[in-house]
Parts: sequence; structure tokens; C-alpha cells
Amino acid sequence: MCYLVAKDRDAHGCFAFKTTHGKHLVELKRELNKAVGYKGVQIVTISRPTAYGEYAPYRFVDTEQEFQTLVKGLRP
Repeated sequence: MCYLVAKDRDAHGCFAFKTTHGKHLVELKRELNKAVGYKGVQIVTISRPTAYGEYAPYRFVDTEQEFQTLVKGLRP
């Protein structure tokens, strides 16, 4: 288990989605980085939110689709 985190570098807080390691996660990160990676949005994988206070406060989302929609909307 891990968390996929998306943070707008100029904003406070982030979006987080609980997921698992594997090929699908790699492909998802690649897709999201292609969509927003050069627009000031950081996409990272972390083990536990409590260990990474620099991304707090966390807004946890329930579905991958919701996470993708929110992340792609961070920077027009």
C-alpha cells in the first residue's frame, strides 16, 4: 500500500489517493506527469502521510477517477 500525492508547488496542501505499487501506478504517474508535470504540479508516491508533513494538509480522495480529475484541474 502507498499513497499517490499531487501537490501544486505554489499552494498549501495536496490531494492523496490510497493505492498499491505496480505497473498500473507507474502508468498513472506517467500520464499525470505528462498532463501537469511541467505546470508546477508535483506527483509523488509516499508510504505514509504522517511521515511527510511538508504535503499537509492532505485531501484524501476515494477513486482514481476523482484523483485524476482534481490533479488535471490544478493548473490550467
